[in-house]
Amino acid sequence: MYQYVFFDLDGTLTDSKEGVLECVRYAIEGMGRPVPEGDLLKFIGPPLQDSFMRYCGLSQEESRRALELFRERYVPVGQFKNRPAPGMAEMMGRLKERGLTLALASSKAENQCVPICERFGFSPHLAVIAGSAGQRDQSKAEIIREAMGRLGLTDPRLCLMVGDRKYDVEGARACGMDCVGVEFFGYAPPGELEAAGAAAVVRTAAELEAFILARSQPRT
Repeated sequence: MYQYVFFDLDGTLTDSKEGVLECVRYAIEGMGRPVPEGDLLKFIGPPLQDSFMRYCGLSQEESRRALELFRERYVPVGQFKNRPAPGMAEMMGRLKERGLTLALASSKAENQCVPICERFGFSPHLAVIAGSAGQRDQSKAEIIREAMGRLGLTDPRLCLMVGDRKYDVEGARACGMDCVGVEFFGYAPPGELEAAGAAAVVRTAAELEAFILARSQPRT
């Protein structure tokens, strides 16, 4: 029975596609490399530094510079090209009222997560906002463990991750917890979340709320 619910940010609480992809292009072009052909949605989900190496052929040092360029553009421009997932802030409020503890666990830089959560009304419902820190993107498992540590948690079976990509499912599994996949904005290729082992896949905030409440044990 779940007592704690961790949320991803991009593709889960917000539709950040326009701003993120604009800044991905900015970073790649700033490195003097061609923008990869095909769907750039593959850059949303995993740590960007890894994606720059995988899809653009950048070295580790070059990928760190590309990440700096991304953040250079994202902070003043990209983060504002964003919209909240319908009904999620209200749902989070109801979960909190029921006694569940909510947290954010995002691979996005933490100093970018905070203003976005404040802007869209998520912050009042979150006990912890955990994101990447320093000069590199951290893995989803690292972020989840950081959020657990801040909450003083040692039993991952009490926790549920909510995310939109296989990286959320895999990161949660590495930490010993379940993950529900959401298909609010279609960031994941068809079947990705199921194949990764998501406990369920939902398409609306109402479906997500029903899943959580049916399996939750609020703290008293």
